[in-house]
Amino acid sequence: MTTSTQTPGLTGTWTIDPAHSLVEFSGKHMMFTTVKGRFRDLQGTISLDEADHARSSVEVEIQTGSIDSGVDQRDGHLKSPDFLDAENNPTITFKTSRVLPIGVDRARVFGDLTIRGTTRPIELDVAYEGIGKNPWGKEVVGFSARTEINRKDYGLTWNVALEAGGFLVSDQVKINLEIQAVRA
Repeated sequence: MTTSTQTPGLTGTWTIDPAHSLVEFSGKHMMFTTVKGRFRDLQGTISLDEADHARSSVEVEIQTGSIDSGVDQRDGHLKSPDFLDAENNPTITFKTSRVLPIGVDRARVFGDLTIRGTTRPIELDVAYEGIGKNPWGKEVVGFSARTEINRKDYGLTWNVALEAGGFLVSDQVKINLEIQAVRA
């Protein structure tokens, strides 16, 4: 994810470490309270080519049934056909289409996000966080990423109108990623 000043050692294939990675989402409840959650089960591969960013790519698969908002009843509703329909759509996937460096340690990563069988292009603002060896001698790299989607674009349309105006669940969902990957 570098331009003129390359960070040595990033080129290669990296496997996402789910134990040290976070896929978090947040949305508004009743128009004014932010509710957050996460997906606990993910896997993926990051392929980096510092000399030719067009050859860099990311592929991620998230298990929809691993959603965790901290409230069992809400998680059950989010897994139901009203939202993710986890039984019929067990995964959320992301696959890059293009990587555009925008500085020494930042990039715009464009790709296709598939939720509930619907695929839409998204754009991630990605920051390179560092590289090093973990206590077990394995080389690891860290990235942070942010994006925002409209849940209705993916068929997640369930909602309730509020008596005072507005809706129970916001259409906009913020997505935050903290990713650590191990050199393959």
